[in-house]
Amino acid sequence: MARIRVLVVDDHRIFAESLAAALAAEQDVDVSAAGSGPAALRALERAAGEGRRFDVLLVDADLGTVAADGVPGQRVPVHDGAHAEGVVDGISLVVGVRTGQPAVRTVVLAERDDPRRAAAALQAGASGWVAKDCSLSRLLAVIRGVLRDETHLPPALLTGVLRELTAARKHRTESERLVESLTPREREVLRCMVAGLGRKAVAERLYLSPHTVRTHMQNVLGKLGVHSTLAAVALARRAGVGPVDLAGHIVERGGQLT
Repeated sequence: MARIRVLVVDDHRIFAESLAAALAAEQDVDVSAAGSGPAALRALERAAGEGRRFDVLLVDADLGTVAADGVPGQRVPVHDGAHAEGVVDGISLVVGVRTGQPAVRTVVLAERDDPRRAAAALQAGASGWVAKDCSLSRLLAVIRGVLRDETHLPPALLTGVLRELTAARKHRTESERLVESLTPREREVLRCMVAGLGRKAVAERLYLSPHTVRTHMQNVLGKLGVHSTLAAVALARRAGVGPVDLAGHIVERGGQLT
């Protein structure tokens, strides 16, 4: 019998241990638990190194956050020493797993239905969004379904999630159109901005004067229709523009950047 290796990631210890125990009762399921994003990443790396990769991650939607006082339904990131080592929140963990171990399927466990967050989870690479209080049989069906490359959402969320994804696609399309209006040099300057480089650092990388870089940056802001570097970076990320490779070198040869 092929066994399914599941990793439960939740910083609520009682819930994580209870869910892990329930899943472990299944004959074809091996299960482990992690109490934080960094702990989950370590478990994934260790399992991969030992040749026994996990198949499915069950990730708490509110991992690494606490309820915001007086704001129903809103949560804020945890900032304490226990979580200072890196990725902590659920969506960031989904992104990290998708990048580092794309064969692993991720299912987000949520206390409440939230179309916007569910859409963000799917965009990050999750294969499903499931209520924490769903039945064990339902959760097992989702686990087995995502391993068949199925995407699972509660029926009540479908309309809202589709609306969110459509709006996000529209935003991305508009952002891509604006980025395409930039010259090659301006796009390279934008990538430097996405990497967090200041005017002097950009000038050194591109072998330009600070004054010329300032002009390029002003042109980038004007063409993108924004008024700050932060807004330009946000738009660039929506359009799929990544940061320049800080480990590499940019050399201009014959008018071309290499």
